[in-house]
Amino acid sequence: MARRYACILGNLGNTKDRFCGGYKQNPDTMTMLRQAAAVPGVAGIELVGTWDVTPATASEMRKALDGLGLSCVSVIPDLFTHARFGKGSFSSPDPMTRAYAVDETKRAAESAQVLGCPMLNLWPGQDGYDYLLAADYMQQRDWLRDGLAEAAEAFPGLRFALEYKPKEPRCRSYLATMADTLLMCDEIGLDNVGVCIDTGHAFNAQESLGEAIVLAARHGAKRGGDTPASPDPGRLFHLHCNDNHGHWDDDMIVGSIRYTAYIEALHWLDRVGYDGWISMDQYPYREEAAEAIGESIAWLTAIDRRLAEHRDAVDAAVGGYDGVATARTLRGLLFPEPAA
Repeated sequence: MARRYACILGNLGNTKDRFCGGYKQNPDTMTMLRQAAAVPGVAGIELVGTWDVTPATASEMRKALDGLGLSCVSVIPDLFTHARFGKGSFSSPDPMTRAYAVDETKRAAESAQVLGCPMLNLWPGQDGYDYLLAADYMQQRDWLRDGLAEAAEAFPGLRFALEYKPKEPRCRSYLATMADTLLMCDEIGLDNVGVCIDTGHAFNAQESLGEAIVLAARHGAKRGGDTPASPDPGRLFHLHCNDNHGHWDDDMIVGSIRYTAYIEALHWLDRVGYDGWISMDQYPYREEAAEAIGESIAWLTAIDRRLAEHRDAVDAAVGGYDGVATARTLRGLLFPEPAA
């Protein structure tokens, strides 16, 4: 299946952590857009609302993207960097903050419409808790559901992809796993609400990436969870790709650590018929950003090529339920024997 690759614009900028305010200079927006367009394979871009685009600047941004041959893949509302969201955005105990989160999401949706962008990607990173007995889980989940539903219902022509993550910046997130997020989709009950899998977040959650893809596909808007008669990605609306060591959201180059998980993930993306964008979401703190993004796409392309060459063997391994045979298949795929 043909892949469509994108990246988040901010990943090309100054990446900082809590120890250092920046390891490199921060380019201006047009410089980053040109860098993105020059990365082999990149045809789409994700923009963060208020950082990169607002309703007032969306027309100019669309002209810039058109001039570079880039599509806007998603707009990401900034629900995570403002101090007012310190105790939650949609789930904040303060009704004024909850209303602001909904309004901010609607403004991002307005920008998306001007950009010709089909989707909002929502990461409610501040919606969670830190201490036990310091949060009303029942109430806050109601507020989170209601805020998301209000925004998504107001823009039925846009898709709303909910991105989950186990922790950070909160110690525990309300949308922490695929199961949490599918439950929220079911509670909202709108066809235009689905899931974005950030592969690093899934690794942090100790999920099997391939199984997470299948879970999203089985919870399609038009299906009650049965195995589909034909490929259907269901609630899987979007994908962010990176890599990590498992204990933190390191946002590293795809395939640099978990290449076996990516082999299985791409296999299952094909099985469920996912034809959406695959977006690079990395934080190359010390690396040259465009090169790191390009290397991630090169890894995915190489894995796809090997999968295509070994499709029958991989299908047989998946259906064979034999760990030794699977290991043998993987070794042949990754490290082929030299020709005699």
